[in-house]
Amino acid sequence: MKQSSSKINTSEVIVVVINSILGAGILTLPRTISKAVGTPDVWISVLMSGVLVTGISLLLVTLSRRFPGKTVFEFVPEITGKWISYLLGLLIIVYFVVLCSFEVRVMAEITSMYILERTPTWVTIMVSLWIGIYMISGGLKVIIRVFEIVLPVTLLLLALVFLLSSKMFELDNLRPVLGDGFMPVLKGIKPSALSYSGYEVLLIITAYMADNKGSNKAAIYSILSCTIIYLVTIVLVVGNLSLPGIQTRMWPTLDMVRSFEIEGFLFERYESLFMVFWLMQIFATYAFKHYFASVGIRDLFRLKNVTGIQFAMLPVLYVIAYLPKNLEETLALGDFLGNISIFLFGLLPLLLLLISFVRKKGGKQDTDGTLEVNSVQSQ
Repeated sequence: MKQSSSKINTSEVIVVVINSILGAGILTLPRTISKAVGTPDVWISVLMSGVLVTGISLLLVTLSRRFPGKTVFEFVPEITGKWISYLLGLLIIVYFVVLCSFEVRVMAEITSMYILERTPTWVTIMVSLWIGIYMISGGLKVIIRVFEIVLPVTLLLLALVFLLSSKMFELDNLRPVLGDGFMPVLKGIKPSALSYSGYEVLLIITAYMADNKGSNKAAIYSILSCTIIYLVTIVLVVGNLSLPGIQTRMWPTLDMVRSFEIEGFLFERYESLFMVFWLMQIFATYAFKHYFASVGIRDLFRLKNVTGIQFAMLPVLYVIAYLPKNLEETLALGDFLGNISIFLFGLLPLLLLLISFVRKKGGKQDTDGTLEVNSVQSQ
């Protein structure tokens, strides 16, 4: 069971999940989904993906609530047995570690491309990792407090960018609706769903809730918020740049921000300001994944010093982040991680939930929605 001092409330869980999802995905989503769909109906795919991910998130929460106060690394042995749980736990930890490295590498690529053009990639990676370890060593509460401040500012700036970019919006770029039928829309569900990677932290963060009855609300509100942000982004990017214009750009969202300027209004160009704050948002996804990976190693191998684990992870994260030779390989790694997440956090939790019901492991939901905990026999 988690200590009472580490308990968090529903609003804090929402902050964790949103910050774990919003990152590099919003910069690449318009390009990847437009190539998959090939029609202006990309916004429908984003909406359908949001509904799908919401359902998966509720599945993760349902599974976690059967084992109050335990992370996925602690309750899986009760469902599958010791050796299978080690394999599954290692897969999840490796996923988090590689995802950490991916986010750090994306930060380095964007920084060298738009902000610090002559700065070597390895320098940016190293600085990001050391800043991250300074923050996450303070614990989950510290990370949440930092991004409770950063997230509203980032979203406010994003709303301002959306408002200013709407001046160049052309509705005809989103027409015709379903001109080629519904099949192209279905092709866009998978690539758009990959941008929601991060919801899987619900398998861990639910254990830290003071009252896990609010976990369903946290899952719905956080995924709904991200869906709205993605939906508005894709509509504005397509409306401003057109579908053919998106498919030839590496960072369509950034190009949209760079395409307008308002003379005599605070700043004439907004891409630098936007990039600074959005890099902090990408940094948030890295920070939470680094912390949760260290928690996974601690819980799986029953260690105590989580701070030591976090420092030991630094060279591993650096090596993996530096492995991709170029931006194309980096983005390919992101697509690979997205495909893995579908199995690890879509199909696997459903199987674990069914097994827990069959083997009568964990708790059960009463008719009034409260969780009743059964005594769990040792394996």
